[in-house]
Amino acid sequence: MENGRATSQQLSDATGLHRTTVRRLLETLLEEGFVRRSTSDDSFRLTLDVRALSEGFTDDERIATVAPPIMGRLMQRVVWPSDLTTPDGDAMIIRETTHRFSPLSFHRAMVGRRLPILLTAAGRVYFSMCPDAEREDILEVLRSGAGGEQQLKLAMDDTYIRNLIRQTRKDGFGSNQGDWSDQRKIGAVAVAIEAEGRVLASLNVIYLQQAISPAEATRRFVPELQHAAKEMVEALG
Repeated sequence: MENGRATSQQLSDATGLHRTTVRRLLETLLEEGFVRRSTSDDSFRLTLDVRALSEGFTDDERIATVAPPIMGRLMQRVVWPSDLTTPDGDAMIIRETTHRFSPLSFHRAMVGRRLPILLTAAGRVYFSMCPDAEREDILEVLRSGAGGEQQLKLAMDDTYIRNLIRQTRKDGFGSNQGDWSDQRKIGAVAVAIEAEGRVLASLNVIYLQQAISPAEATRRFVPELQHAAKEMVEALG
């Protein structure tokens, strides 16, 4: 399963079982509560209940399990789409999203997409809030060039890194306004989801810069993101 998720066809290809058999087995697992079907891309993922069977259930899966209904309520309040992201080497990977449902979405297939850590709100807030040792590991990867030339340049700039951490911690959220060259027209704000002294993920709201100013985005979206993040931590128990 790639990043903890797979479609029935992918499972069929991996196991050699006929797709009909795979679907029947998945339906049984759904009924028993061991897997769930993602509303974002119709893939299947493990649920928290599988922890009773295995120690292999990761924090990434835990947060992705509780996030969808909370993100759905968030979208109803802010309308603009949001993404739940977790770190994956040189990038943040989108684990859940409301792009599919938001009337203001300009992308649809987002689950599994990788976001540069130092150029996006989601990456910046995770990077700034995570423990020092983890941050150094991320920097080591980015300084190897794995995250691309633009991130390499930023990762090598100690002053930029210090200022990013200081400002993000002071604000309590991350932001970007077209800093990622692939998405010049897009702005975003994001908060970290923290539990038991760890940063598990980040949650963003993205918007078109021509529609909303950074100040308005901060005022409208950051409190809603903080509320949703608190709900997720409470849902994790």
